[in-house]
Amino acid sequence: MTTTDRPAPGRPASGRPDTTGTGSVRAVVGLLVLFELTSGFLQGGIAPLLPEIGRELGIRDADLTWVISAQLLAAAVSVPVLGRLGDLHGHRRVLRWSLATVAVGTLLVALAPNLEVLLLGRVLTGPLAALLPLEIALVRDRLPLGPARSAIARLVGALALGTLLGGVLTGAVHALTDDVRLTLLVPAALALACVPVSFLAIPESRRLARGRLDVPGAVLLGAAVLLLLSGLAAAQDDGPGLPALIQLGLAVLLGTVWARVELRTAEPLVDVRALADRRVAPFFLCAFVFGVVYFGGQAPDATFLAADPATTGYGFGLSALSLSLVALPAAATAVVTSSLTARIAGRTGYVPALAVSFALVAASFLTTAVLHTAIWQLVAAKVLAGLGLGLALGAMPTVIAEASDPSRTGVTTALYNNVKTLGGAVAGGVTAAILTASAPPADATPTESAYVTVWLLCAVLALLAAGLTLVARRSAPAGAPQPPAADRAPAAPGDA
Repeated sequence: MTTTDRPAPGRPASGRPDTTGTGSVRAVVGLLVLFELTSGFLQGGIAPLLPEIGRELGIRDADLTWVISAQLLAAAVSVPVLGRLGDLHGHRRVLRWSLATVAVGTLLVALAPNLEVLLLGRVLTGPLAALLPLEIALVRDRLPLGPARSAIARLVGALALGTLLGGVLTGAVHALTDDVRLTLLVPAALALACVPVSFLAIPESRRLARGRLDVPGAVLLGAAVLLLLSGLAAAQDDGPGLPALIQLGLAVLLGTVWARVELRTAEPLVDVRALADRRVAPFFLCAFVFGVVYFGGQAPDATFLAADPATTGYGFGLSALSLSLVALPAAATAVVTSSLTARIAGRTGYVPALAVSFALVAASFLTTAVLHTAIWQLVAAKVLAGLGLGLALGAMPTVIAEASDPSRTGVTTALYNNVKTLGGAVAGGVTAAILTASAPPADATPTESAYVTVWLLCAVLALLAAGLTLVARRSAPAGAPQPPAADRAPAAPGDA
């Protein structure tokens, strides 16, 4: 990706004189914070409502995992595409497009009459994951380094706060209205309100990149992701038969073609070479696992807790509000741990801290698999997961940035976000297949053993990631170049 300025120095991308001073841009950061609060609200508020959405639309528990996966798969494609379009045409302009698309998606989710329309709405909310990278690019363009770092910290904090508020407030609204559609209209109204706000005072980027969008790369990536989604859905409905294997095989084949095209493209949509760097590749595998355990457990946890024990033999029959309150201690722990990552890693080192984080996550899932007959057991296990996930969320971008070539840090950290998102999307499909396969033919309700299988699978993956982290640390070349800490730009975290 090139960064040559297109407009003349001192003039914005629009060609009009730049009348927005640095002080005004600082004030505008408040509007961007509003967008991140809304983004977090939308992301944190959907999981507690999944059981109610299932009952309203007659959706099986296993199928509800696609509500999370559809958005993540769309994000895996939209983040690099929208990021590149922002570089070429202006980050404010693409931010507006993204907000409008998300607003339409959330409205469709609230009004969806069936699963198909619901998933379409969730796909349209995929650009949620692109909001933060676009905002970070905008403040880096318009502010000096110090104020830009401060603004980025505020944006990340707003995202975390919005996620916490989303779960609790959404549950509270549902408790008051007892209507899932009215509850879903609240985040839809917030998303719609952000669209006109984006036209108020936000300045456009002053520097635009030369070049063009890698259209073949975008089309091939989208097709590969679509085939992956279709193959996982076929495996869920019909088992791992020939149709599912054919579609999954085509997804792998198309993904291979996409990778070869990206390697031969002068300005690729995704820098595949970064994935092949042996110093960084093990940590990308860890990022994929992080996506699996972070996103993949959201829907199963919600449906397990909401299950009626009188009919299923497990669960606690929790409401949306109760689900959000059960998840709150773990979410708050993750936010606190993430904010303390620099202090913790300053004592242990970032790579050991990352290994410990995955070990904590593995311990949490193992505990859940063994002890899940009382709510306090699940809360305690999830707090343990919050400790690990928060530490991993704070440490992993830094580990990947420092392991990469100094000249490719920005591209590598952006790729980390995509790999993490793809891990969550794949986890949703695999989880759906496991839960569906366990359900008796005459009943769509998964068995308790299916949930235990999901938790054990997450525990094994987390343990493998912890071991891979330590192996990667020991095998790293002794003389690998590292940028001085003072010179490294802050990693751009993705939406969690």
